[in-house]
Amino acid sequence: MISKTTDVASYIQEAPADRRATLEKIRDLCRKNLKGYEECMEFGMASYKRNGSMEVGFASQRQYIALYVTKKEVVDEFREALGKASIGKSCIRFNKPGDIDLAVISRILRRTEATPACAG
Repeated sequence: MISKTTDVASYIQEAPADRRATLEKIRDLCRKNLKGYEECMEFGMASYKRNGSMEVGFASQRQYIALYVTKKEVVDEFREALGKASIGKSCIRFNKPGDIDLAVISRILRRTEATPACAG
């Protein structure tokens, strides 16, 4: 869903009830693993920026929960570990909250944080 809210907590609260707990867990993982990133709303979704560039985001879409990781090499590195997810260049789509392996998401976030920052 593209949201007009100005903060991530409000974004999660307007998501469907059956997704809120999962979105909150993803948010917690982002806050824990993305040291030095700014949490904000960009493009109508929860986003995490470093040096002014969005590197990670998540969204509750109509048919899935999406995790956006702008570093394609990180997405490619974890492609096999993502199981049932539908994966594009930088978008990882999960049809059901139960399909999300939070341990793998945590590893993806740590790997993203460890890679050089995008130029702002």
